[in-house]
Parts: sequence; C-alpha cells; structure tokens
Amino acid sequence: MPSLSCDPEEALEKLKDAGASVSAGNTDHERWRARLGEANAVAYDDTVVVQGARPADIESVLREGGGRVHLYFDGGSRGNPGPAAIGWVLVSGDGIVTEGNERIGETTNNRAEYEALVRGLEVAREYGFDEVEIRGDSQLVVKQVRGEWDANDPGMRERRVRVHELLSEFDIWSITHVPREVNERADELVNEAFEDG
Repeated sequence: MPSLSCDPEEALEKLKDAGASVSAGNTDHERWRARLGEANAVAYDDTVVVQGARPADIESVLREGGGRVHLYFDGGSRGNPGPAAIGWVLVSGDGIVTEGNERIGETTNNRAEYEALVRGLEVAREYGFDEVEIRGDSQLVVKQVRGEWDANDPGMRERRVRVHELLSEFDIWSITHVPREVNERADELVNEAFEDG
C-alpha cells in the first residue's frame, strides 16, 4: 500500500484535474477520499495513501515526473504453451515504487516474458520516469530487444516492436540479462498470480 508524502490540497487538485471522483473522509483524521481508475486514495495531514488493484492509476498523477527507475520483469507458463502469468517490479533510489502481476491466459513462456516487459514499461511510462534500466532473466528477450538475436516467430517480432515503441518514450534505456536470483521478486509475483488464479 503506497504512501506518498505530499500536500493533500495540491494532490486533490491534481486528482480532480485527472477526473477522479472525490468524497469527504470517513473519519476525523481523513481529509478526503478519491477514486480514479482502479485505485483509491485517502488523504491525511501530509500523506496520501493509495490502495486498489492498480495503484499506478493514482500514483502516476501525484508523483513528480522524471528520474530513473529499475524494471525487473518475469513471465512464465505452466506448460508451453499453457496458462501464463506475468510479474514486474519498479524500483527507484527510494525503494519499490510499485509492482504487479496478473494471469494472461494461454501462451508460451517466451511470450509471457515479453508481456511482462511490455506491462512493466507501460507502468514506468505512466509514472513519468524518463530513464529505465531493465533487468530480466530471459536471455532470449534481452538479446532480441538488444538486436543480438533475430526474432523469427511473427508473434515474437510483434512483441519486440511493441517493446521498442515503448522504449522510444524514454530518454535513456538499457536492458540486461540477470540470474533468476537477482530477479527473485518478479519471479515470486508470477507464482503468486498462478496461486491467486
């Protein structure tokens, strides 16, 4: 549950401008409550607490833009192809910015890896970061995105094009292959998505 240190009145104006629905707080300590997309916010004296299925819907409005973020991504399928899930984590110098996971239907392991990268990049863009350092344990995805390996499968080529479209929206980007233990949290999120589904 993200907690943002900010002026609640400025935050309220930003959320109103973004189209959020706003209501009074439920207790004496709550200044206001807001809902935008799949996220809810509760304001206190100098903090806004964000909850919901997609906290990024509100956090991206309230967070100051710019800066660098590390994106860890992972995807997996049970069977190849089979039921698949993705997980991603955004980490800044302040710690975990946000993380997420979801089931994505039936697909291959490699396509799930690409879907995790796409989703993580979409969220990094929503948050307004202008530099992204990507870490993943899929050597295939990393080398295809870097142009070191060809993507012969049309579906993989399509996903690589989508990744490059998203990367073009960042001033600086890099992508590095890391061992699974370095990518542990994203891997855990994939497994949690399978357990929750």
